[in-house]
Amino acid sequence: MAQKAKIDFQQILDHSHIANPYPLYAQFRETPVALQKDGSYLVSTYNEIVSLLHDPRVSSDMRKSDEQTQLRAQGHPATEQEEVVPAFIFQDPPNHDRLRRIVVSQFTPERIERTRGHIEQVVKEHLDRHAQGGQMDIVDDLAYPLPVTIICQLLGVPREDETRFHAWADTLASNLDPGQVQTEEQQQRIEEARKQLRAYMEQLLEQLEVHPSNTILSGMLNAHDIDGPMSPQELISTAILLLIAGHETTVNLITNGTLAMVRSPELLKQLRQDPELIIPYVEELLRYDPPVHFRIRTALADIEIGGTTIPKGATIILVLASGSHDGRRFEHPEAFMLDRQDNEHLGFGSGLHYCVGAPLARLEGHIALGEISRRLIDPRLVIDPPPYRDNAALRGPRHLLVNFKGLRD
Repeated sequence: MAQKAKIDFQQILDHSHIANPYPLYAQFRETPVALQKDGSYLVSTYNEIVSLLHDPRVSSDMRKSDEQTQLRAQGHPATEQEEVVPAFIFQDPPNHDRLRRIVVSQFTPERIERTRGHIEQVVKEHLDRHAQGGQMDIVDDLAYPLPVTIICQLLGVPREDETRFHAWADTLASNLDPGQVQTEEQQQRIEEARKQLRAYMEQLLEQLEVHPSNTILSGMLNAHDIDGPMSPQELISTAILLLIAGHETTVNLITNGTLAMVRSPELLKQLRQDPELIIPYVEELLRYDPPVHFRIRTALADIEIGGTTIPKGATIILVLASGSHDGRRFEHPEAFMLDRQDNEHLGFGSGLHYCVGAPLARLEGHIALGEISRRLIDPRLVIDPPPYRDNAALRGPRHLLVNFKGLRD
């Protein structure tokens, strides 16, 4: 029999909890698989989340949910967004596998490593603008511009168009939180940004067909997978995914990482004494305060898990951030431990949809957070907790103001 949660998931979507949702997650974990008022099932414990992420009966394609099926059965027309081919992370095998193979073939270790010098240059440029110290907004002055610059370079977007991509990413990301109710004006702005971005991508692809380049977008365009190439619509959806998903998550990674180190002088001291610690620092950060807090799935069959049967067609909410704080999996889960062993967190998911861009996000995090910890002299938070964006799924500060006395060379 399904157990009802002691806390309604809507509380997580309530902005008053966004600065620290972890006490609520602890209460969720008392009921590992819990039926919600709307008929969805919330899963909050590590083993159950991992099991479902690896279960072929769990779908990432929201078109297969009961709600969408009922709408079509009632004769409701598809929206423009539904008519667009969804990105591969919102599809199931076998099509997901074909598309993912093509993307992975372009995100090679060699290509990612070649971005190191550019990432270092961009981080240095943004920090050097504040050489005299004073106040810096880590979000607007570094964390936001860095990943969009890098992904634009990888995709083959001209540098003069980066500002447009930044605006599109910001607008479209606001539509990724299921708890955010959009006004008609906001919906129109999101739809307009989507149309502009798609039109831009179509034009860029036309240019690449005539003049191929050594970029990810050109590589995907000319890739020859055993099950067939990407269609133009699949190429556009994938490019938009790489821009939006990779951009927003990396912003949160850098911002959350800065927040954690500035809050803890001891952590900051350790990072300065041993710069190599930035690697385990980022891994622990991905567990402790990750960029992505939950994902939505659909049950394709009745699934028995955690003493509960999730019925076919039901929506499943996988609270990844809660799973990474599960005391049955991690020792002292509420402590930030640089020497944590066996840190198989859910910061990049698990299973079939493990984040393709994880190596790039890690590299950007290592470099940006390493330079912040090394160069900022006596950093102090201006506001704690900082203001957060209205997005409980891709959770991160909207601004992170830091006062500091200057920069080390």
